Amino acid sequence: MAGTSYSFQEHLIRRQAKAEKAMLQTLRSGSYTIDNPLVSYNLYLINPLSAVIAFYTEEETAVTVTIHGKRKQGSITHTFPKAKEHVLPIVGLYSDYNNKVEIRAYRQSSYIVEIPVPDVFEGHNPLEYIDTTPEYLQDNCIFLSPSGSELAAAFDYAGDVRWCLNIKCVFDMKRLKNGHVLMGTDRLVSMPYYMSGMYETSLCGKIYHEYRLPGGSHHDAFEMPDGNLLCLTEDLTSSTVEDMCVLLDRETGDIIKTWDYKSFLQPGLGKSGSWSEKDWFHNNAVWYDENTHSLTFSGRHMDSIVNIDFETGKLNWIIGDPEGWPQEWVDRYFFKPIGNNFGWQYEQHACLITPDGDVMCFDNHHWGSKNKDNYLMAKNNYSRAVRYRINTKDMTIEQVWEYGKDRGAEFFSPYICNVEYYNEGHYMVHSGGIAYNKEGLISESLGAFEQFMDGTLKATTLEICDNKIMMELRTKGNYYRAEKMKLYAENGNLELGEGSLLGRMGITAEFDTEVPSELSSQLLPNKCEARIEDEEDRFTFHAKFEKGQLVMLLLEQGDEVHRYYISTSAMSRKAMCCGTFLESDERITKTSINKAGLNGTYDLFVIIDETKYPCGVTVTC
Repeated sequence: MAGTSYSFQEHLIRRQAKAEKAMLQTLRSGSYTIDNPLVSYNLYLINPLSAVIAFYTEEETAVTVTIHGKRKQGSITHTFPKAKEHVLPIVGLYSDYNNKVEIRAYRQSSYIVEIPVPDVFEGHNPLEYIDTTPEYLQDNCIFLSPSGSELAAAFDYAGDVRWCLNIKCVFDMKRLKNGHVLMGTDRLVSMPYYMSGMYETSLCGKIYHEYRLPGGSHHDAFEMPDGNLLCLTEDLTSSTVEDMCVLLDRETGDIIKTWDYKSFLQPGLGKSGSWSEKDWFHNNAVWYDENTHSLTFSGRHMDSIVNIDFETGKLNWIIGDPEGWPQEWVDRYFFKPIGNNFGWQYEQHACLITPDGDVMCFDNHHWGSKNKDNYLMAKNNYSRAVRYRINTKDMTIEQVWEYGKDRGAEFFSPYICNVEYYNEGHYMVHSGGIAYNKEGLISESLGAFEQFMDGTLKATTLEICDNKIMMELRTKGNYYRAEKMKLYAENGNLELGEGSLLGRMGITAEFDTEVPSELSSQLLPNKCEARIEDEEDRFTFHAKFEKGQLVMLLLEQGDEVHRYYISTSAMSRKAMCCGTFLESDERITKTSINKAGLNGTYDLFVIIDETKYPCGVTVTC
């Protein structure tokens, strides 16, 4: 049958709340004890290496849980606070394994619960190699967030996956001061990777909050000392992308403060090799430095790390190759290199400020020059972590440490990646975007594209202590960033009750011009494979069109008409920090419409060239 299929998708927070409520009803209507507990595998639906164990004790008591490792060193132990009703999150289960979980009340006997888990990777384990010791990594795991078809995963000292997600949550993961984890949502609002906002979650998968943003979110976020959140976003009314940061109220999701980079930078200056007019800055990191009360941003398409005053938004300084910049900018904002073995960074990621004021980043070194005549081919290039020491009084810069240059092309990641500072001499370096073409040569394409061309993608993550490699992890696929975290925080108990949707979605940009068309008596053709996925705050129109067709989605309610342009042109992408939502068939389109600004029930139509087709469905906003 022609037309458009329709389905309503309840928000994940609502579905999790129903599952939790059903579990609690079962628990409270039964006689579950420590030797006969209620076991709910993957209760919160998104972490297939998790469970919840629930029971009652006659007296208030602390309970210690041990998830037994395949080897003794892989066991994970956590003690939960005193209670009579115990609802315990279990994380760190193995895939394709009959897991044994030991439960022990304080000074009492222990009991074993068996939790069988299927092969959640269906035979495609992402591990390639790991070299470390249990004494070094202890009960920490290396968390990798996706940049391609792989999903988020965490590896222990033996390379076993002890945590993963079955939904496409992208961009960086950060542990918050309350023990929760902040990550990008799985709700795509605009291609290629602009998400609805961020999830604040437990590692067992429960979502406590979704922070929605009018301009969506991308790349990075930062928890302020007072708990509020910095988030990278953009202005939906602007013709440019990835050039705005906002401060969110943690309690409400409301925007407290906004920084528009066009107010302190001039688009078109300092162009990197991947620059485009629309994506002139390409912000991939944000860092707040309490010592200087300043914000630092990483602009991939300016080859620049920029620092501004938090209060005024005034530009303080720029780290980057000054070639091609106007002299007045160079004189005022750029540093002069001193010392030996200095090198500028190119198309960098993940800037940070160390406690003593040094600046670190992952220098992708993509193109390796401001001058096209000196661009480096991938096979002749390298990537590295680098640490710069800056003197803002004398405006000098010195390179004091680097890692990766000597590894050459086999460590080269033209996109994504990060570096982490733990303490002096102790760092993580994550080269997550390594790619080889189908001939086995270092790829000139980003891994996000190479994944559809029979290429091979890899990621290398390592930790260095006093210039000695203490851990090296190699995985299949490209991964955006790496973080080291424990599976249990100090306050690792569950917080029961339904999560919340905070903030708001923005009004989706519309096409102003009416396109002449003739109404068809036929529904939208089957070959379009059209479907609507409806949600409480937006809906997404999925369909397939031929390249070059003029396509527009219409929402009509009487004389009220809303027009949304659907691009079918072949995409020329120079930046793709997350290819998770790309389709191998470029004819497939995804058009997300926020319900903000809409009210009532709308009939849906699609214009293809000069013909207007009814979809045969309605959407209520």
